[in-house]
Amino acid sequence: MLFLPAAALCCLCSALVAMAAELIQKDLTLTRRAGETVSFSCGGTDQCDSERPFLFWLQKKDTETFILILDIDTTNGNIDRRYNHSQKDDFSAVNKGNGWELLIQTVKLSHSATYYCACRKQVFVTVSFTVGGYGYFIFGSGTKLYVTDEQVVKPVVSVYPAASRAHLEGKSSLLCLASAMSPPLVQFSWKRQKKNGPLEDLPPAEGEQLELREPGRTVAIRVVDRDALYTYKYRCSVRHEGGKVEAQTEQEVSALPPPVPSQYQVKLLCVLYTVLIVKSLVYCCGLSLLMILRNKGPSTNCTHAD
Repeated sequence: MLFLPAAALCCLCSALVAMAAELIQKDLTLTRRAGETVSFSCGGTDQCDSERPFLFWLQKKDTETFILILDIDTTNGNIDRRYNHSQKDDFSAVNKGNGWELLIQTVKLSHSATYYCACRKQVFVTVSFTVGGYGYFIFGSGTKLYVTDEQVVKPVVSVYPAASRAHLEGKSSLLCLASAMSPPLVQFSWKRQKKNGPLEDLPPAEGEQLELREPGRTVAIRVVDRDALYTYKYRCSVRHEGGKVEAQTEQEVSALPPPVPSQYQVKLLCVLYTVLIVKSLVYCCGLSLLMILRNKGPSTNCTHAD
């Protein structure tokens, strides 16, 4: 079995964490019985470096590191057979027109794992009128293979408000529960809708999500910002091998209430109003005094001498 060198593995793990999955693996999970056939798709390979046209497939078991299982030359479909791993003859490649798929002709229990496709992407940059380039690896999101006799069962999905202090900070938390599914792996997504408005995706920057898994169920807790003007209804849906399942209920997140002035602000307003009233009184008194003096006018006494 071939294990990647420590340095390469470190770079690989860092790339998986730091980079978004740019290759497209449409299947979240695949369930097969032993002896059946399975294939793993990988789209978006037009982004791969045309000068080094190799597509890699890696296997990751829960308790093991990444293992390079297939290296395909995408120009002719040739496979590098130098890798000395125990399952090298179990894997092959098939061209589906839009990319090279990983094929396991006869599934075994030992094939239970997550499979990732990867390739090198070339980026060209211009520095001081000189064109140069560098490359990095891009990956798919992974497809997990379950080898079992169990049937695929869709999850039951429900959404609830989650108790949290986030409500006091201009935020609200929601809880989406997926249960009773097989296989157990699911992917959550959220949409929102304001009154008489269209159903829309959440803004990319909105919300934090925490997922908790235990046997038989998975919970996603989503923190969302409360809108200053609108009340929104949030809907949760789950992606599963059995298909997309939407919660039958939705959760309302009300708009932020008008700000309540603090005790300090109230006292400041009282002082401000008092100053304005005093200024008005002084102005009125001064104006009245001027009017009185103007109407009275100066007094004159005239004495005529004979």
